[in-house]
Amino acid sequence: MNASAIARSGTCRWSKNCAAEEGNGFMTRLRPGHTLAACFIGYITQAIVVNFAPLLFVTFHSQYDISLTVIGLTITVNFGVQLLVDLLASKLVDKIGYRPCAVAAHLFAGMGLLLLAFLPGILPVPAAGLFIASAVYAAGAGLVEVLISPIVEACPFKNKKSVMSLLHSFYSWGQVGVVALSTLYFVFAGVENWAILACVWAAVPFLNAVFFLFVPIYPLVEDGESAKVTSLLKSGAFWLFVVLMTCAGSAEQSVSQWASAFAEEGLGVSKTVGDLLGPCMFAAMMGISRVAFSRTGEGFSLRKALLIASGGCIAGYALCAFSSIAWPGLAGCALVGLSVGIMWPGTISLASAGMPRGGTALFALLALAGDVGCMAGPSAVGALSDAFSGDLRTGIAFGLFFPVLMGAVLLFSGLKRKKAPVLLNEKDGSK
Repeated sequence: MNASAIARSGTCRWSKNCAAEEGNGFMTRLRPGHTLAACFIGYITQAIVVNFAPLLFVTFHSQYDISLTVIGLTITVNFGVQLLVDLLASKLVDKIGYRPCAVAAHLFAGMGLLLLAFLPGILPVPAAGLFIASAVYAAGAGLVEVLISPIVEACPFKNKKSVMSLLHSFYSWGQVGVVALSTLYFVFAGVENWAILACVWAAVPFLNAVFFLFVPIYPLVEDGESAKVTSLLKSGAFWLFVVLMTCAGSAEQSVSQWASAFAEEGLGVSKTVGDLLGPCMFAAMMGISRVAFSRTGEGFSLRKALLIASGGCIAGYALCAFSSIAWPGLAGCALVGLSVGIMWPGTISLASAGMPRGGTALFALLALAGDVGCMAGPSAVGALSDAFSGDLRTGIAFGLFFPVLMGAVLLFSGLKRKKAPVLLNEKDGSK
């Protein structure tokens, strides 16, 4: 499914969120495919925000003399701020509008990357600079996570499950690009010049903020039909989706955030090899699984796919944690990437189908749950690694808990039925 084909698949239902107005001109020529392209770049932006700094964890450790525990706290700040933004967005996005929020998201992301380049070297406490930069770009990433999926869900595409998986693959391809291009830059320009690259990466969100000023944006549900947060919180099915999203976020980021440092220090390979065969391979395998599912997933049970993913993730974590030599550990990183690829978009699609009136609140709260996992998992890996004399394998072993929990929920909860056990009422969004 290419962008031009998608662009021809529907026409805009003009609303207060749409860019175009009747008549001729540039904005009236923009179609759903352009909206999807902007959303693709939105996930690339999130990949930059989430994955660029982890490539420099060892550099931060040596350049600024910051412990692994403190560096792990930057992950906590990143996903903690995203979590707060998710919570606020569930109440504010519908009032403010998707377009201004999408533009603001990209401006925050770009500004945070610029602050990352300069603040640690300016402030007397370098860690404070890392924390401030992380908080600013995390605000952008949190908004991106809340906004992009419902914007695409609202577009007039067929095969929403496939489009959603394809959309999320661009986070993976963004991660591959960030890791591969950053690694090449470090080889030729030197890792000590990383701040220049941070400024270059900042251009991506700044340019996409301009793009979002013009693309058409469609209403997710009709006015007044979106569920209230209180209605969602009373739903048993909603809490099952919350657990699944938390597990998906933690299973993904516990390896992703530490893959570079794990390969370099835990497995003893060089930084270049570690970056290319650690986080880069992880992201490539995650992208491949998402693209494959976007092409074949329409006839495949989401529950069965998530169960298979949980099993593969368990095997990958075991290879990372318990292998004493490099290559099986790197293979474990790749297997985790392949397995977690459909966890996040698959859970979103499952929840969207089960709660069709969930609206912005559903997407925001699911993003919040995912970010809880993204924050808790990698932070625990850093703290446990420090507790065991910097042994990252011990920290990675903790991550096994999350795919095991996801598998248990899928096997033994009401989600084993074809439909979610509790759906939202068509009229008022209640159970």
